[in-house]
Amino acid sequence: MRIIGGKYRGKIISPPSNFRSRPTTDFAKEALFNVIGNYFNFENISVLDLFSGTGSISYEFASRGTKNIVAVEKNFIHTKFIQTTIEKLGFNNNIRLIKSNVFRYLKSTKQKFDLIFADPPYDLENIPEIYDLIFKKELLSDKSLLIIEHSAEIDFSSYKYFLMKKTYGSVNFSFFDPELES
Repeated sequence: MRIIGGKYRGKIISPPSNFRSRPTTDFAKEALFNVIGNYFNFENISVLDLFSGTGSISYEFASRGTKNIVAVEKNFIHTKFIQTTIEKLGFNNNIRLIKSNVFRYLKSTKQKFDLIFADPPYDLENIPEIYDLIFKKELLSDKSLLIIEHSAEIDFSSYKYFLMKKTYGSVNFSFFDPELES
């Protein structure tokens, strides 16, 4: 796994062999960040990275100059690795790591974000609940996006605020824009 853009472009990140996460592929990350770059100036946004896993998405934002990133991950091994990597790369002022269950975090937070990225395990049964909680709690600010990474079996196209779906190999991203009228 590597950082594909920004100040730390090309930096290799090597999670331990006991990791049980599925990091977003470099190919999919590069395409994703090209799309996001058309919507935002990375330095001026707040980002929520749900199911952070290796922390890969948070590192990409921090490498591009994003200063307000909250990464949520519940697995102890993963959070330990993410915290070590944050310190190694000097992202302590960019990324705030929260060890928590994502659903519990979404139910309790009052903070609004410009971009929320969720990469739940593909076999998680209640993936649509992520969408429901984010919009019910109004966690997106004005001019914002929600992006959910998911398997091809999930179809969000009928959901309110659905903007588009992008597919890169086996990786699917559904984009939601709360300013869209349905």
